[in-house]
Amino acid sequence: MTLMAKNTWPDVPATMPTRGWGWGKVMGRTMLSRAGWGFEGEIPSISKGVIIVAPHTSNWDFVVGAAGMLALDLDIRFLGKHTLFQGPLAPLMRGLGGIPVDRSQVGGGVVEDMAALFEQEEQLLLALAPEGTRSSVERWKTGFHRIALAASVPVVAVALDYVNKKIRFGPCMKVTDDLEHDLEVFQHFFSDAGGKRGNPEGPSA
Repeated sequence: MTLMAKNTWPDVPATMPTRGWGWGKVMGRTMLSRAGWGFEGEIPSISKGVIIVAPHTSNWDFVVGAAGMLALDLDIRFLGKHTLFQGPLAPLMRGLGGIPVDRSQVGGGVVEDMAALFEQEEQLLLALAPEGTRSSVERWKTGFHRIALAASVPVVAVALDYVNKKIRFGPCMKVTDDLEHDLEVFQHFFSDAGGKRGNPEGPSA
């Protein structure tokens, strides 16, 4: 794993979807630098994939994650509660790549819709929080795994480590039919990442 100083930035592979937002890159890097955050790990050379981001313990996770996305000029889509796309926040959420989801209907075709979206796009990165909530959970939601399996795309683990103030890129792997094994691999990576609130221990597989 490559460790980067906090005033340097990782190389983004040409295969990755980017926005070309010069202003966004400056804004994101300024935000991270002033807050003392940096990156760790190597960005995988993929054009499509599901990114799982954890631990999710605070609304600040969105701010840090968005700053990281802008700093690297990555074009990342994400699923968000549909109510966040109403009112004055709607243009911001959509502009940053948000896709509204009604959680009361989350079982009604979201996996199929996202798999179809992956099929349509030449490049697509979809970010999800496997915990599904800011509260402590005993077990992750498995939607990310089902989407990746249905779309036949890899899953990339990205940790928001508040203890060391690092956005860490971890395993990138194709998931399998063995859900428990796949969860164990990813959760091992997240086990020492300290969230904004609570302890860094991850949920069990």
